[in-house]
Amino acid sequence: MAAIQHDLDFPGLARWGADRVPTALFWTVSGSQLYGFPSADSDIDLRGCFLAPVRSLIGLKLPADMVDPKGMFAGLEVEAVSHEVGKYLRLLCKHNGYVLEQIFSPLVVSGAEFLAKVRPLAARCVTRLCYHHYRGFLATQRKLMDKEPVVRAKTLLYAYRVVMTGVHLLETGEVESHLPTLNERFCVPYLPELIARKATAEMGVLGRVDVAFHREQLDGWERRLDGAFAASELPNGAPTEELHEFLVDLRLTAS
Repeated sequence: MAAIQHDLDFPGLARWGADRVPTALFWTVSGSQLYGFPSADSDIDLRGCFLAPVRSLIGLKLPADMVDPKGMFAGLEVEAVSHEVGKYLRLLCKHNGYVLEQIFSPLVVSGAEFLAKVRPLAARCVTRLCYHHYRGFLATQRKLMDKEPVVRAKTLLYAYRVVMTGVHLLETGEVESHLPTLNERFCVPYLPELIARKATAEMGVLGRVDVAFHREQLDGWERRLDGAFAASELPNGAPTEELHEFLVDLRLTAS
């Protein structure tokens, strides 16, 4: 992925995250900042995982396996989600595009050393069955478009982003979430204008004619995603045994 231009205060965000989740193993930025179409008032989506103490995992009362602190930072809303690392790695084994995108996000707020260890394993979790994640996410976005009285540029961009990420993953084996970078490959002429429209207003809307055109375009992208799945030579399974050993070593080293 090419370098993403941003004006985020990573050291400040790292402190914000550490104050709320002291045992976090990493934080990366997801959402519109990662996808390449933030607005001036876009919130900041932090994603990552944390390590629960071994003692809390072996008793009758299990700890929470997810925390989602929210708050303000530098005048912007921050929405953070962190899963306990055991749950996080189980999700990774299940062809979860969200988790892959978080791990491979180049917007690393903290935890670069942990990511350097887990990324080689995560790269082997890029499977052809990730198709189902992207196909389902696209269907959700299209249903949202159908329900909106006036379709927002944000909704449409999310649909293009997810389907293009899915196609790229299945065709190349690479996780790429940044829409402008994806478009360097796919060369869709109308995407820069859509991105510019959203940049001026988080809730910017489209006209009726635009929506009909884009529904037709997304039909074509759905077919391409289906075709990429049919032709993909990626493996079907993730390296669960290696991830199991990685998790055991992580817990024993920390205990």
